[in-house]
Amino acid sequence: MSQELNIPWGDSTLSALLDEAESPRAFLVLAHGSGAGKDHDFLSGYARAVANKGVSVLRFNFPYMDAGKKFPDRAPVAVEVWKQVREWVGSNLSGELPVFAAGKSFGGRMASLAVAEGMDARSLVFLGYPLHAPKKEEKLRDEHLYPLAVPMLFLEGTRDPFANRDIMTRVFSNLNQDSELLWFEGGDHSFKVARSGRTVSQDGAGLADATADFIGRQLARD
Repeated sequence: MSQELNIPWGDSTLSALLDEAESPRAFLVLAHGSGAGKDHDFLSGYARAVANKGVSVLRFNFPYMDAGKKFPDRAPVAVEVWKQVREWVGSNLSGELPVFAAGKSFGGRMASLAVAEGMDARSLVFLGYPLHAPKKEEKLRDEHLYPLAVPMLFLEGTRDPFANRDIMTRVFSNLNQDSELLWFEGGDHSFKVARSGRTVSQDGAGLADATADFIGRQLARD
């Protein structure tokens, strides 16, 4: 059962859900994509499956989502939210556990911008990195990724209109050598595969093995 939490944010709070692993070896902070919040079945399935593999997961909402607004917070706000959540987790939840940062699309990109501004994270995990808008492959969201020294795991669907496979592969080749790129055949931006018969929750849970294995490899390097 996920535990409901509230994280201080200015004069208000951010809603969050904690899925605790039985004997955690790491802690993962997870942000949602632009169109659906922390309660979405995809994130619920992912978070619970990762927790079952020994990694506690905290998923949180950005302010606009809690306020019921349609459009995401601007990047400076979202980055500051990430920093605040990360600091709060370190003070209240993670203890001595190494903390990883993850996000679905928008949430993952904001995490990487926060790390680029100094936020502490053992590694980054992207659940569908939005490299470009659909049919706008000339405008890449990649410049801040190249200087990052933390290992990054990119989980990408081969039919994702936000990540042209050839361009993503080229961008990835110029990132730090500890990063990894894994393609999910037939997956769209939410890793849905046509006629797969899987639920949305199962689509999210299907990324847990890759995430847990990546975290395990990072821990083994320590």
